[in-house]
Amino acid sequence: MQKIFLIAASISGALAVMIGAFGAHALRATLEAAGRTETFETAVKYQFYHSLALLAAGIICSFYQSRLLDYAGYCFIGGILIFCGSLYILILSGVTKWGAVTPIGGLLFIAGWILMCISFFKMQG
Repeated sequence: MQKIFLIAASISGALAVMIGAFGAHALRATLEAAGRTETFETAVKYQFYHSLALLAAGIICSFYQSRLLDYAGYCFIGGILIFCGSLYILILSGVTKWGAVTPIGGLLFIAGWILMCISFFKMQG
């Protein structure tokens, strides 16, 4: 899992930078006209935060093997795809029904943090 999490975190972090820059420059007028600047910024911020969480999970996996930590990493990946992805789709398509999908990603983020915490409680030493 370590390698998968580290690669996914690296790709997600790079994409967050690219998407953020694209939004700040190429999409700025479109986002402002649609009133979606704040939504876009939320998606990019959460992608960054959880890319770092995924990176931490990958690094921790190299020192401590835990199925719960593996599940946490997968929750972070799923959360990035569903939470951030649904917001990006909503912004680009204008289809507001995508907002109904976003909380599923949020629940995955929460689950990832809780699973990570439980795995730390179960650590020996």
